[in-house]
Amino acid sequence: MWEERAERARRDIAAMATGGMDLPGLYASALAVVQREVPFEQGCWAAVDPASMVMTSITNWQPWPVGGHQFEEYFLRFAQSEYTGREPNTFVELLRRPQPIARISDAPHREVVRSVRINDLLKPLGLDHELRAAFRVDDLCWGVGSIFREGGRDFTDREVEFLGAVTATLASATRAAVRVAHPTGPAAVGPVIVLAGLHGDLRAATPAAASWLAGVEDAAPGRFSQTLYSVVAQAHAAASGTARARMRDASNNWVVLQASRLITGDDPDQMVVTVEPATTHDLAALLLMAFGVTARERDVCLEVLAGSSTAEIAGHLFISPHTVHDHLKSLFEKVGVGSRGELVARLTA
Repeated sequence: MWEERAERARRDIAAMATGGMDLPGLYASALAVVQREVPFEQGCWAAVDPASMVMTSITNWQPWPVGGHQFEEYFLRFAQSEYTGREPNTFVELLRRPQPIARISDAPHREVVRSVRINDLLKPLGLDHELRAAFRVDDLCWGVGSIFREGGRDFTDREVEFLGAVTATLASATRAAVRVAHPTGPAAVGPVIVLAGLHGDLRAATPAAASWLAGVEDAAPGRFSQTLYSVVAQAHAAASGTARARMRDASNNWVVLQASRLITGDDPDQMVVTVEPATTHDLAALLLMAFGVTARERDVCLEVLAGSSTAEIAGHLFISPHTVHDHLKSLFEKVGVGSRGELVARLTA
């Protein structure tokens, strides 16, 4: 029965998360679990910043059959289609569905025939069938993924149901990996600034940016450019002309990318992208989402991080001191600490 196989896959993926894997290791192992039950030729999964849906860490089942400069152009076009185009089954669209999963063969034909992703990026590689999903839990998306097959055999209804049955576990495992701290060096001194073209092509960088970029490229080739294309595409599509995302740098410290569209100058379509170490608020907000806290628990925690007393928290949030203590007790349980000091240390380490 596929239900039994799905339950076994959920247990295997959950066990990986409790083992403290980083995201690339987690996704590579989870792809192997899925591949045993839903065979595919290629797969591509990515962690996303749950606040912006920008892809921040990409793992392929096997090396993508496009390399070098071609890969940069390829991913640039993918980011454009995913964030600014009118593509079938975008990940943002999937999040609005009761089941955040879809195969391309179920999309309206008129959408498929004009799809850049399907016709220009996948079919030339021999990948005719796509099954993609958003990894959602507690109404937040922590990752997205697609698996692909060559022509001749589409994904069956049972295979769609199988992958759908493990997406929440994949989301929980992803946010568990986000909580794991593996810094291997000091945090970057920022900000570093790069100037990008309309689609994310790198045009200029400060000396600090050049050094930072070299470190990221050595540690994880392509990591920054993939996130850069995504955040620039989102900024281009946004009415505000800005977008931001949190990602890990070469030393696994959290940084914040922000792209802002220029409105004056010789080329108003250029983007200024700043990269800065994540602030205490940025990192705490991300980790609190990863620990599954409620909105009110988050408010209480941010007050604690600001150094507020119980009475001050109660006054600022218009709740009783007793309610503050209840929220703190729940926070301690979810984060796995026993005191305010431990809570602060866990969220700011």
